[in-house]
Amino acid sequence: MRFLRILLAVSLACGVLAPAGGAVAAEGKPLNIVFVNPGKTGEVFWDMVSQTMQAAGRKLNAKVEVLTSERNYRTMQELGLAVLARAEKPDFLILSNEESAAVPIVEAAEIAGVKTLLLSNTLIGDDAARLGPPREKLKTWLGDITTDLTTAGARMANALIGAARAGKWQSPDGRIHILGIGGDEITPASIARNAGLDLAVAAAPDVVVDRMLFANWTQSEAEHVTANYLNWASRKGIRPAGIWAGNDPMALGALNALAAAGLAPGRDIEVVGLNWSEDALREIKAGRLLLTDGGHFLLGGWSIVLLRDYADGCDFAAASPHVEVKTSAVTRNNLVSVSALIRTRAFERIDFARFRAKAGACGRYDFSIDALISSLSPANGAGE
Repeated sequence: MRFLRILLAVSLACGVLAPAGGAVAAEGKPLNIVFVNPGKTGEVFWDMVSQTMQAAGRKLNAKVEVLTSERNYRTMQELGLAVLARAEKPDFLILSNEESAAVPIVEAAEIAGVKTLLLSNTLIGDDAARLGPPREKLKTWLGDITTDLTTAGARMANALIGAARAGKWQSPDGRIHILGIGGDEITPASIARNAGLDLAVAAAPDVVVDRMLFANWTQSEAEHVTANYLNWASRKGIRPAGIWAGNDPMALGALNALAAAGLAPGRDIEVVGLNWSEDALREIKAGRLLLTDGGHFLLGGWSIVLLRDYADGCDFAAASPHVEVKTSAVTRNNLVSVSALIRTRAFERIDFARFRAKAGACGRYDFSIDALISSLSPANGAGE
């Protein structure tokens, strides 16, 4: 972090990070928004975040520029600081505080006078204690838009537990044994999902999580840790009943390991994931994946709705600077409703203007799956 603070000090001394002039965009004025994407190019979830953001921008008179950090958090910081050093600064900068890497950018944005919004991962721990809530010490930090991933994690776990009880998949000790695969131990979105798993298991005395392993959000690492777990369970005489994976790529890796071990997901064991990815939906249709929770890639589109409203004088902080969106589970029961949208990524079908706050109700939003489905225009001129 020290090199970033030195860079910031030098930039300020040279006048590079001069405050952005002018007020917030007037009603209807085109907006310039930059999103520093923390993911890799081709990483399904973060690509979809960017795509929904740009689709919303096209509907709401906002140009959205996406800069991808390729999962390199030093690169993410360098990209963010470079945006703030531009002569023509954007109206808004959207960041995700993965591994707490957005903090120096948010602090620099305060000096530069650029308004920021945190997406998916907000400030936690010492950073949250030091900087306080949005708009207090950092006036240009407008707030954050996140998802209730604790409830999602618990819903995923409860689905596994219900299936295991129905299938009578107890081990010889009479308990239901589950493997947990988390993304990492420090990202807020991962911590929240893992906490949901813990809550569900704590309420189920007949359930035990044998291992909580971390696979860095990747399919290959999840396949490896799952294979190791299955070998361990076999040696211990344990019958695995379910695998809880914190995202879809890790769930897919678990499916590969199960197949290699001669187990049939959906018949011998259940697996759950999170992301609403196309690959996961395909596995649900095939009966190999129990569910994928999520819809939170739509935070990209919803973030543009918030900033459009803010720019037009309807501040989302009238309700709270912390906007939390509920996720939903996709199962075989509701697969048809969203599969075409995700498969084609035709996010222009979403009527983003319909989600803007109503007059006199600034900060009140309905970003539910029901509202999403009802807003969709027909796919290719036909119904779903």
